[in-house]
Amino acid sequence: MVARFPARLGLLLDADPASVRLAEVALLVASGARPDLDIDAQCAMLDEIADAVRSRLPDDHDEQVTVLALNAYLFDELGFEGAQDDYQDPRNSHLDEVIARRRGIPITLSILYIDVGRQLGLDLEGVAFPGHFLVRCDMADGIVIIDPYGGGITLDRDDLQARLRESRIGEVSDDALDEMLEPASPRGIAARMLRNLKAVHLEAKRFEPALDALEWLVSVLPDDDSELRDRGRIYDRLDCFRPALSDYMAYLERSPDADDADSIRGRIVDLQRSAARLN
Repeated sequence: MVARFPARLGLLLDADPASVRLAEVALLVASGARPDLDIDAQCAMLDEIADAVRSRLPDDHDEQVTVLALNAYLFDELGFEGAQDDYQDPRNSHLDEVIARRRGIPITLSILYIDVGRQLGLDLEGVAFPGHFLVRCDMADGIVIIDPYGGGITLDRDDLQARLRESRIGEVSDDALDEMLEPASPRGIAARMLRNLKAVHLEAKRFEPALDALEWLVSVLPDDDSELRDRGRIYDRLDCFRPALSDYMAYLERSPDADDADSIRGRIVDLQRSAARLN
């Protein structure tokens, strides 16, 4: 049974992004798998981490000293690290599990980093960089890009272009790179987390939890036709004919000229026959 989409999450996604605690967003996403998750208790754990870093800062600390202290505490003392051998484990996408296990994927480690760093006065934002979520820190002398998955290393423009060359994107213009480094919205971050969960579960052929992620994705991105179609496909795979039909028909109504429109129309005909036999 799919957990009800939290009204609390909906309010956060509609709020002024500057007022939103990203860790709360991430924990609410995690509550889809564990509806009894104590969000406030998890946030309190992050508060304790921030207090511990604060106690290690000298009186005359600046932004650079704060970043170094944050990195040292999170990655050296506490041992937070990027998941390597078990990257596809869905626990790496749940912030409560990341806090408990001290390992995660780029987006969850970045959210943890942002939450603690903001409490220390750092101006941090998430960056939905292609393939690998990052953190930007606006400092007095410019923007610094930080990779929490890499243990808090900083990346210059050459590093970022190298990562793009290693991906299917390839090197881009300076203006295009600047666009890629724009802050991600809380809604965009929630969607990326849910898409990660969707992909992980589909890869392992866990269709019911993939459907759970898609149910929430449709709520987070109500205008994204592809998520509506994909939810229909999972309903179809689970032999839920009527919900699949509903999603397919809504998809075609919204995207009648989509590249896959003809194949979806054909599937609708098949499902209508199957649904008719149930009556």
